[in-house]
Amino acid sequence: MNLPRLDAPGKAFAEAPRFRGDFFSCLDAHRDELFELTDALLCADGRVMTPVDLTLLPEHRRGHGALYAALNDGRIDIARLRRVLAALPQPKAADHRLVLAVDVSNWLRPDAECSPDRLFCHTFGRGRDQHLMIPGWPYSFVAALESGRTSWCQLLDAVRLGPEDDAAEVTAAQVRRVVLNLIAGGQWHQGDAEIVVVFDAGYDAPRLAHLLDGLPVEVLGRLRSDRVMRKPLPRPWSCPPQGGRPPKHGKEFRFAKPETWGGPDAATVQVTDRYGTAQAMAWDRIHPRLTTRSAWIDHDGVPLIEGTLIRLEVDHLPGGAEPLPVWLWSSGTGMTGADVDLHWQAFLRRFNLEHTFRMIKQTLGWTRRKLRTPEAADRWTWLIVTAHTQLRLARPRAHLPCPARAPKPNRPGPGRPLGSKNHQPATRYDVGKTVRRPETIIERDQIRQ
Repeated sequence: MNLPRLDAPGKAFAEAPRFRGDFFSCLDAHRDELFELTDALLCADGRVMTPVDLTLLPEHRRGHGALYAALNDGRIDIARLRRVLAALPQPKAADHRLVLAVDVSNWLRPDAECSPDRLFCHTFGRGRDQHLMIPGWPYSFVAALESGRTSWCQLLDAVRLGPEDDAAEVTAAQVRRVVLNLIAGGQWHQGDAEIVVVFDAGYDAPRLAHLLDGLPVEVLGRLRSDRVMRKPLPRPWSCPPQGGRPPKHGKEFRFAKPETWGGPDAATVQVTDRYGTAQAMAWDRIHPRLTTRSAWIDHDGVPLIEGTLIRLEVDHLPGGAEPLPVWLWSSGTGMTGADVDLHWQAFLRRFNLEHTFRMIKQTLGWTRRKLRTPEAADRWTWLIVTAHTQLRLARPRAHLPCPARAPKPNRPGPGRPLGSKNHQPATRYDVGKTVRRPETIIERDQIRQ
């Protein structure tokens, strides 16, 4: 799928200085230091290995004490900054619709016992099929996918997941906020195609489609290859001789058993440069069989969430690994062959967000700073998002204005006397979830008693 670029380079030239002014207006306490710290991120020569080295750059005109004071006590109007990001020109797909990608990236803090709100973050080890759970702060990002042969994308939102959060509900609220900001910013109008929101296999796509009901969005997510879903009831339904009401679900659709699939409602074949021949099959109105358990325990009646199931199979992968079939589920129904191709191509475009994570971690040094409080980590994360946005907007531009004021002379504090002990040790915090949600109706009723 070809995503067109911005109309002209001159548009990006105009957007970059305007965005810097809007970003400066979103800063409240320690605004000059926060702005200069972001400029130091942009002008660092090579990777940011030690964040305190940013104070030695010419763009940072204050001391290292001001840096930590701004991160610990600064204030950023996050709601306003989100609206500013949503008002920027957003790339659109070949069918003139917005494509958003959602994923979680972890800021690992295994030794930070004095840092609260850490969770066990899933990471891949160096061994084959090795999975590790390491304490850290997981952040959920939403980005608009960039166009053409590039790995750039526009970051629109970042939310840290806490110990008491339901990941699906927090993600749905995050996506809802981004979509409403895009609509308010004039990026989507009544009559336009629905916004496609792409998720990986770690998300419950049908549940997110239910939580995002009422918005002009279409959820597209990857499913595990061992899932079992249900087909729709045949139309018209023939009542059996013994009578009774018709069932709610059709026959089983087992991903691992082709004999349960039946004939597809749409099938396409395309020849690609990176994957060879790509074969896609789609089945309409496929849905999960939900029960009143776990996430649906508070629902009086579980909903019937129908969508389109897509199976994608390619000849080879760019890295030489053995390709496995990919199962996708979309909340849209009634797709044609062209729609199926646009959807699996949009899912492959989602991997651009992985390159963005690698850039903000390895080049901008997002996770290199050892901050104690999660609030300071949130401020640093938004500075990273702002720096990445400026790099994207100013790719062909050399110089940008700086609205921050020159620093005032000041004397450093005396600090703690040499050799004295710390009489105010920091509090140690446990790692993991602090809320256990009931999985059955019996457990829910026992808690309510």
